[in-house]
Amino acid sequence: MEIWRKCSSCKKDIPLGGRYYACSVSTCQSKVTNYAFCSVGCWDAHVPVERHRPDSAGALERTAPRTPEAPAPVKRIITSAPGAAAASGGSTSVDEEVLVVVSKVRKYVSERSGMNTSASVYDVLTDKIKGLCDRAIDQARADGRKTLMDRDF
Repeated sequence: MEIWRKCSSCKKDIPLGGRYYACSVSTCQSKVTNYAFCSVGCWDAHVPVERHRPDSAGALERTAPRTPEAPAPVKRIITSAPGAAAASGGSTSVDEEVLVVVSKVRKYVSERSGMNTSASVYDVLTDKIKGLCDRAIDQARADGRKTLMDRDF
């Protein structure tokens, strides 16, 4: 039996071509989360953690792909400082992480405007934050410091 993925809750194997359950809430289906559950019980266990409203969430039965998926391309980030990647050991998992607290952004937008927030917003916000941090890092380096300060922004 070839494995497609592991259950997002209990970490049991979900086989290629096997049945699995996905959450009906769009943020659970985004590239960032992309939850897959081996049973309705595992799906149910994630509902209070993600703070879904009971009337808006459901478990969708799906079938896993029958062939292994191609691995996602590696995202390459080039720093502005020469030799910085070599000194830090190359790209790290931080390069792929979302740098905003999704629940806090969602709450802020909802309270300010009553609007919902698309899952794609978090990737854009992360890119903006990384750009701001990269410019601030360059400024701190230009000043001969190894500590990032508020004035660098």
